[in-house]
Amino acid sequence: MIRLVVGLGNPGPEYEQTRHNAGFWWVGAAARQLSATLAFDRSYHSLVARVNRHDAAQGPVWLQQPMTYMNLSGKAVAPLARFFKIEPAQILVVHDELDLLPGQIKLKQGGGAAGHNGLKDLLLQLGSPDFWRLRIGIGHPGVRSEVADFVLRKPPLDDRIAIDKCIADSVATLPLLLDGAMDRAMIKIHAKPPRPKPPRPAESDPPAPPPAKISDDSAG
Repeated sequence: MIRLVVGLGNPGPEYEQTRHNAGFWWVGAAARQLSATLAFDRSYHSLVARVNRHDAAQGPVWLQQPMTYMNLSGKAVAPLARFFKIEPAQILVVHDELDLLPGQIKLKQGGGAAGHNGLKDLLLQLGSPDFWRLRIGIGHPGVRSEVADFVLRKPPLDDRIAIDKCIADSVATLPLLLDGAMDRAMIKIHAKPPRPKPPRPAESDPPAPPPAKISDDSAG
């Protein structure tokens, strides 16, 4: 069961539409689906929303967008998790992923930071890699030295459309994720769109009948 959903990003209008804020985009979409309002909470250095479940025995779900800047994401997440006794395995962290193309998205549990500064600080502050990660593909510039600038730029329109579509499709699995049905959610999230059917060959006109034979017999 997921009790805390964290979207990683940077605060401020200058970063709002940049690739590094894909996690913010996802949590914003989740808040709209759950009819929740994210509001700043000084205690957790974050925009936070509490959502009560239909089954009160399951307890509330928290949505969080850290306002600490990416490199200090754990400073925001760890205090909330500790206060509400949320285990790392009950946390879903949504973040941008260089190793996936725009429009691709993957769900997994555990692992390292793979150079992602937000994940680095979460690993440090939570003291465990056991949280779930929803990795939103943003593509790669192709040159490692260009990564820092790449993630802080807006994606081109086609990439943004692809990212928005994968966000919308994966947010639709939110009930499964919150219930802890991770295998079922993973199948839906990782499902590839069906291949388009090849066009049917154009029907050709039927061959013309052979010309009728003309008899050259003469009457006698």
